Amino acid sequence: RFRVSLSFGSVPEPRSQGFKMPSHKSFMIKKKLAKKMRQNRPIPHWIRLRTDNTIRYNAKRRHWRRTKLGF
Repeated sequence: RFRVSLSFGSVPEPRSQGFKMPSHKSFMIKKKLAKKMRQNRPIPHWIRLRTDNTIRYNAKRRHWRRTKLGF
């Protein structure tokens, strides 16, 4: 018997699911998630209008799919 292995070049392998957040979260995790939600927003528009302002955007924005929080 022969074992045939087919590779299709550019077909990506499915990613491992990794860690999924449970529906019943602990309070500490919920507090951390709330803080990360507050941090992950654009800067207020009035900050751009201030004199001698060099801040143009929030450099620490996080996309939910690209960067995971790690807890």
